[in-house]
Amino acid sequence: MSNDYKSIAFQGEYGAYSDMACRTVFPDLKTLPCESFYDAFNAVNDGRADLAMIPVDNTIAGRVADVHHLMPDGDLFIIGEHFQDVNHMLLGTKGTKIEDIKYVHSHVHAIPQCREFLKKMGAKSYIHADTAGAAKEIAQKNDKEHGAIASSLAAKIYDLEILEKGIEDQSHNMTRFLILSPEPYYPPIDANNVITSLLFEVRNIPAALYKALGGFATNGLSLTKLESYVDENFQAARFYCDIEGHPESQSFNRALEELGFFAKDVKLLGSYIAHPSRKAYEQDYGEL
Repeated sequence: MSNDYKSIAFQGEYGAYSDMACRTVFPDLKTLPCESFYDAFNAVNDGRADLAMIPVDNTIAGRVADVHHLMPDGDLFIIGEHFQDVNHMLLGTKGTKIEDIKYVHSHVHAIPQCREFLKKMGAKSYIHADTAGAAKEIAQKNDKEHGAIASSLAAKIYDLEILEKGIEDQSHNMTRFLILSPEPYYPPIDANNVITSLLFEVRNIPAALYKALGGFATNGLSLTKLESYVDENFQAARFYCDIEGHPESQSFNRALEELGFFAKDVKLLGSYIAHPSRKAYEQDYGEL
């Protein structure tokens, strides 16, 4: 990767888990908060940021739907992935005790991930666009009856107290992020643990998907992810694949050639080294 990167965009307010992922991977880069995923893509496309950190999967909430609809036309390339542990904290203003809180604010996914804890509290929950935005709002309210579920980074940024750590119901809460760039970056062809991501549509012929994927099997390439999407008219199916293999290898090129007989609009999204947590997670919990 280039050493000239200066900034990285993410969706949410400062202190969001996406912001935490940016700072973990690129501690020297300036992070740029964006209101939506679309805005984060545009920040890179128009030069306001060099990279974007975008969540695509969560082990509990599943697929981040908006992102996959942006990828085909986003004109950005995947140059890396990052797996971020999500440890939810109950935050409150200075001097607040847990028993003071009657209202808890957070993201639509964070609240159900802490259902058992909130049930014991008996607090009423309010949905926000992101966890850090909820933390920012309760800091501005400065009301001990209002708390937020957010990250430890949000607590630091908005000068809030961590009233309880790790309040999520399930301990294996992890989000997979993609690092996006306006230019592709391929690992060396002899690198190990290379993942290549691509999109395609199947042609209107019998067993098209089965035949399209056959080339990967016959060339010894494993698919670690296969997801389908439909257009707004529910007519065309588009498939997203993560494949273990380098796009410049002979086996991959043979697989792509076979894919071309049964698929159309094949788009290579990027090639990158698998994050170390990918294997560790699969060993403990199965595929993400």
